[in-house]
Amino acid sequence: MKRKTLYVKFILVYVIYAVLCFAVVAVFSSSLSIQRSVESKASELYDQAVQIADAYSDIYTDGSVPSDFGDQLRAICEYSNLRIWLQTGDGMIYFDTAASGNLTDTTVADFDAADSRKNYRTGNYYGTFSTDMLSVLAPVTANFRTYGYVVIHMPLSEAQALGDQMLIPLYITALIVFLLSLMILVVIRTDVLKPMRKISEAASEYASGNLKHTIEIDSDNELGRLADTLNLMAQELSSSEDYQKKFIANVSHDFRSPLTSIRGYLTAIADGVIAPEDQEKYIRIVIKETERLNNLTQSMLSLNSLDRKNMHLEYSDFDICPLIKNVCATFERSCEMRDISFDLILSSASVPVHADMGKIQQVIYNLVDNAIKFSHDHSAITIRVSEKAEKVFISVKDDGIGISRADQKQIWTRFFKTDASRGKDKKGTGLGLSIVKEIITAHNETIDVISTEGAGTEFVFRLQRGGTEEVRDIF
Repeated sequence: MKRKTLYVKFILVYVIYAVLCFAVVAVFSSSLSIQRSVESKASELYDQAVQIADAYSDIYTDGSVPSDFGDQLRAICEYSNLRIWLQTGDGMIYFDTAASGNLTDTTVADFDAADSRKNYRTGNYYGTFSTDMLSVLAPVTANFRTYGYVVIHMPLSEAQALGDQMLIPLYITALIVFLLSLMILVVIRTDVLKPMRKISEAASEYASGNLKHTIEIDSDNELGRLADTLNLMAQELSSSEDYQKKFIANVSHDFRSPLTSIRGYLTAIADGVIAPEDQEKYIRIVIKETERLNNLTQSMLSLNSLDRKNMHLEYSDFDICPLIKNVCATFERSCEMRDISFDLILSSASVPVHADMGKIQQVIYNLVDNAIKFSHDHSAITIRVSEKAEKVFISVKDDGIGISRADQKQIWTRFFKTDASRGKDKKGTGLGLSIVKEIITAHNETIDVISTEGAGTEFVFRLQRGGTEEVRDIF
């Protein structure tokens, strides 16, 4: 079944809305307009009746109507569909413009003089007419007495017809407003439905795996910003997909090499290819390869935990100086074998910082480990701690092979190894600096690299200065 588009639904809703609006106008406005027309005409007729009553009261004599006055009344009715009566208080009609001469034998049955107090009345006027009439009464008074009434009748249909005529401009205005409001549909189609259709098509493309699709919406409204966000999302997903492919390739490569060595040596031992007296040597090689696999696995687990946006940091105030000294002590054995020394330059004996102690220890460990790997034998590694304003700067500098300018932007990428480092770093995973970057970024701080190829590398990161009253004793 074909689904209706939003545009069709908008049109249907709009048409239904227009029909309802015209129905409301026709029902309520028509009723109000007719009522208003009847009241207006009744007021006009009453004013006319009062004028006739005033004129007649001046010439009134025993209920007789002068012929010239009767002619004037008939002249008034000649050019309008009116009927004027002069009647007594008990309902007897003694003059009717529709008749010739005086009428003395016609009486309005059940006439109530109290009706003269009403502005007007509608109906058949006590059963006198066969159709509904609009009737008004004005008393004829003289010498503080009421001698009768001037009654003016008009067909009610004529008064109502005036109301219907008043509705014609209203209907025309409503039609014009309706036609002008069609512009709303044009705006909706141009600024809402077309962009939404493009966004929907893009969503289908993304769902099918085409993350290269771009939504082209040149607008600064909410839909335009949504399109920009979706384009950015697609770019990020595409980059993430590319990264995953590279990640899997790198992991496969780094796992394949030690596994191949382990399998080869163990197979050779099992098959008796390696003499029993040499087996211990190769078993130690296998142990080193398993350590390498374990280090790679641990590094990947560390990065996985650091990747979480809600990574938990346990902040505390601690002295960075003994932490650095402790990290350096862990490398004492390997540094002695290569005659590498540490130069510690501390701004003071105690430098408190506010950070996650465990993760900062991992940062310094990775930086020192990295510096040792790429330092020349018989060289020194300089670790400097300085303070400026509310920040503490930690620098780890070596005099090793350095990093080329082209590679400096990529060293934070996972599994990345420079061409120059591959000969030096046989057991590295390429994840150490990535872990460093993630931890420092999680602290809302920065880390920079200064390196000259062939002259050495310096990493500098900063931390928030800690309190000075109670500094945690970490060792």
